[in-house]
Amino acid sequence: MSTSYRTVGWNANKRRYDVVAVSLAGASTALVVAIQAIANPALTVETLLIRALGATAFLLLHVILCIGPLARLDARFLPLLYNRRHLGVLMFTLALAHGGFAFVQFHTAGTLDPLVNLLAADGRYGEIGRFPFQALGLAALAVLSVMAATSHDFWLHQLTAPVWKALHMGVYVAYTLIVLHVLFGVAAEETQPWLLALLAGGALLVFGLHAVAGLREARRDRAADTPAADGSGFVDVCHVDDIPERRAVMTCLAGERVAVFRYEGRVSALSNVCQHQNGPLGEGRIVNDCVVCPWHGYEYLPESGASPPPFVERVPTFNVRVVGGRVHVHPIPNPPGTRVEPARVPADTV
Repeated sequence: MSTSYRTVGWNANKRRYDVVAVSLAGASTALVVAIQAIANPALTVETLLIRALGATAFLLLHVILCIGPLARLDARFLPLLYNRRHLGVLMFTLALAHGGFAFVQFHTAGTLDPLVNLLAADGRYGEIGRFPFQALGLAALAVLSVMAATSHDFWLHQLTAPVWKALHMGVYVAYTLIVLHVLFGVAAEETQPWLLALLAGGALLVFGLHAVAGLREARRDRAADTPAADGSGFVDVCHVDDIPERRAVMTCLAGERVAVFRYEGRVSALSNVCQHQNGPLGEGRIVNDCVVCPWHGYEYLPESGASPPPFVERVPTFNVRVVGGRVHVHPIPNPPGTRVEPARVPADTV
C-alpha cells in the first residue's frame, strides 16, 4: 500500500519477477526465430522477428488470462497474480513491436497511404476467407494500448476500482480479436493441422479454466438461507470450529460476499471485496492484527473494515454474534469503516 503515487514503485520481488519475465520472453522469441530460420531459411530477418514477437506476445497473453482462474483454484498461483499487470505491459510491448515491424515491412513501400494499405489492401471485408486479418490485429492493439496506458495505480484510483476493472475486462475482446487475427492470417496460409490444433487448444484452455473457476465461485455464492432460531434477522453461517484461526469462511448474504474471520477468540465479519482491485479479502489472513488482501497486500482492521492510518481505504462491516458455538451474521452491512465489537468465542468451544 502507498499514500502517494510514484512513477516507479518496484521492490525486490517485483524486480526479480520482471527479470524472470523479460528473460523468458527473450528466450521464447529467440527460440521461435531459430525454429523458423531452420524450417524456412529463405525468410528475412524482419519476417523472423515479426513472427517471433507475435508468437511470444500471444503465448504470454494466454499465460496472463490463465493466471486469474488458476489463482482462484489454487492459492499457490497468487504470486503470479500479484504482478500480473507487469506481464500485461510486457505483452503489450511485444505486440506493439510485432505490429510496428509488420506495418513498416508490408505497408510503407507502396504508393497507397500506409494506414489505408493496412486496412483495405490485403483482403475483402465481405469474404470470410479473405477478411483483412491485419485490421483485426490493429483493433486488438488499440484495446491493449488503452489497458497498458491505464495500468498504473494512479488510474485505478482516478477511475475507481469498478470502472477500472470493467475497462480492463477488454482483454477478452482483445484476445478474441487476436485469435481471429491468427485464424484468418497465419492459419489460413498454413497447411499443417497442428497450428489450428494449437490455436483451438489455447482457447479451450483459457475458457475452460474460467468455466471451472466460475462454477466454483457460483457454489460459494449460494446465499446462506438458514435464519437464526430467534427471528432476529441474523443468519446462521457456520460453526466456530469451521473457521481456521486468523483466516475466514466466506458466505453470500443478501447478494453480497462476506468474509467471517476468527482470531484470538474473536469473530468479525466484513465485506469480501478489497477496495484496491476487488480482491477477495476472505482468501487472505490476519497478520499483525490486520486482514491482508491476498492479491496486493492491502490491509484492513477486522473489527472496523478500515485501513490503519495513514491509509484511507474502508470496507463495510457486519454485525456478528456467536450462539451455542454457531456464528450468526446480520445480512445488512454497516457503512464502510464502521467499528463493530467482535463476537467473543466461549472458551468451551475453542
